[in-house]
Amino acid sequence: MDKITREQIKKEALKFYETAHIVLTDAEKENLEVADFGLGDIRQIGLEIITYVNTKKCCAKEMVLLPGQLCPEHRHAPMADIKYDGKEETFRCRYGEVYLYVEGEATASPAFMPSEKYKPYMTVWHEVKLLPGEQYTIYPNARHWFASGKTGAVISEFSTTSYDEYDIFTDPNIVRVEK
Repeated sequence: MDKITREQIKKEALKFYETAHIVLTDAEKENLEVADFGLGDIRQIGLEIITYVNTKKCCAKEMVLLPGQLCPEHRHAPMADIKYDGKEETFRCRYGEVYLYVEGEATASPAFMPSEKYKPYMTVWHEVKLLPGEQYTIYPNARHWFASGKTGAVISEFSTTSYDEYDIFTDPNIVRVEK
C-alpha cells in the first residue's frame, strides 16, 4: 500500500476512535497500524489497530473496521517451541456493528457477505452480531473472521499475549506482518 493511502486510512480510523470517545495519546495515534494483509485491497480487507500493551501474559488493543471492511479468517494456534497455548481473545464492540463469524452451526442468512474474490477463504459461518457494549470470547486455535456494518466499527480486544506474525490465515495469499 502506498504512503498516501496509508495516511488517508489512518486519518479515517482516527475519526472512528474520536466518534467512539476513545482517547488516544499522540504516540498511539502516530503508531496506529494499518494492516492490509498484503492484499492491497484495504477498503475490503483490512484492520486499523492501536496496541496499548502486549506482554508475556496479556494484550490490549483498539481496532477499527472501516464501513464494510473485514478482517480475514484466521486462528491463533498453540506453539510448543515457545510454550504458547494460542491466543484467547475477547472482543467488545464500542461503536457500530460487528459481525463475528466463528466455528459452529452456519447462520442461514448471514448479515455480511464478502466479495466473491474472498468468499472461498471464509469457512466458518456461525454469526455473532455485536452492538456497542456487547462482547464475545474466542478461544485458542478457533477459526474466526469479522466485519463491520455500514457505519464501520470500533472494537476493544482483551487477550492473552498476541503473536500476530504467527496467525494462521485460511487465505494463503495473506501476509499479516509486512517485512
